[in-house]
Amino acid sequence: MERNINLLEARPSFVTHLECSLTGELYPADQLHGLSAAGRPLLVRYDLPAIGKRLSRADIERRPTDMWRWRELLPVRRSEDIVSLGEIETPLIPLPRSAGPAVIVKDEGRLPTGSFKARGLVMAVSMAKALGVTRIAMPTNGNAGAALAAYATRCGIETIVFCPEDTPEINVREIAMQGARVWRVNGLIDDCGAIVGEGARQGRWFDFSTLKEPYRIEGKKTMGLELAAQLGWELPDAIFYPTGGGTGLIGMWKAFDELEALGWIGSHRPKMFAVQAAGCAPIVKAFDDGVEHAERWEGAHTVAAGIRVPRAVGDFLILRAVRASGGRAVAVEDHATLQAVDDAARQDGLLLCPEGGATLAAYRLALEQGWVTERDRTVLFNCSTGLKYPMPPAPRTLDRTQTIDFDSL
Repeated sequence: MERNINLLEARPSFVTHLECSLTGELYPADQLHGLSAAGRPLLVRYDLPAIGKRLSRADIERRPTDMWRWRELLPVRRSEDIVSLGEIETPLIPLPRSAGPAVIVKDEGRLPTGSFKARGLVMAVSMAKALGVTRIAMPTNGNAGAALAAYATRCGIETIVFCPEDTPEINVREIAMQGARVWRVNGLIDDCGAIVGEGARQGRWFDFSTLKEPYRIEGKKTMGLELAAQLGWELPDAIFYPTGGGTGLIGMWKAFDELEALGWIGSHRPKMFAVQAAGCAPIVKAFDDGVEHAERWEGAHTVAAGIRVPRAVGDFLILRAVRASGGRAVAVEDHATLQAVDDAARQDGLLLCPEGGATLAAYRLALEQGWVTERDRTVLFNCSTGLKYPMPPAPRTLDRTQTIDFDSL
């Protein structure tokens, strides 16, 4: 078997400290942290000038194209702490018929456990291992719990997962099959998060809720690093990202700043579109109201379970990135999401998850409203394999013992 140098080679670490995303207060690296004293996410900071002296774009381009080619820009210091299941660089797939010639999908469904949650959780679990965590709990709408269960099980960390009772059945079974204790809760993801938070306060486990530990952002930012490299170090004109907790959008925005500081890209930024469902759109309301913090969305409902997040702890970071980019927060109706999934599958052969379908629906809306043009190079994020979600029935049968009417087939 070929030796993966990205995983096994000793490479220097450039992490300097952690920083409160709201106040700028500094925290030491190499210690276990949750939220900052202000109750907001912590961001990992690096010695970027030192990285620039040691590493070049050409160095990156010579490495195998998996997630770990970016080691110097990631927080795991020691190779032996990396808990990998094979995190590939995900492909860019055109959607010429259902979207147009300038649109490509970054298909995150190719990652371990079938979703982009693998990026954040492989990083967070690797750091938990490095920092001596032995028991983790998390609320999930499905895919994050599956990724946590897989990576934690691989390195022997005990895992307890809480999910809303209407979480897709395949997700619940996947979580259980990969070694976690999974509980269905009669509520939404933030209700599950309240249980996790109370258990953490009692010292029963470490809280792995979205953005309540610092390292998921660092895993998710690799989406932005990859995009830059895949597009020849020229960022696209627009990115449509399915937004629940928003970790990936926040992470990509951070990645772009770091790449510019290294001199690897210029100052051009994509318009960032935070895509939500009309039945759960707290970020959209906050964007439209011109505020930095979103109120909890009551009665949240949507077919896209992954973006059914009534309240996001990183709301202000999402909104800042969207506004700074000249983008928008966009809500789409479920019928438009399901139509987009159907169109991409039947016209372009790509099976999107509902959240990925929401990005295509949002792109179509943005075209109608003039927020983007058909010439804009646009990236849609498909965050999970569509194989995890219900599909329309295919009931036709054929009796081989009867005369077959071939004209009707």
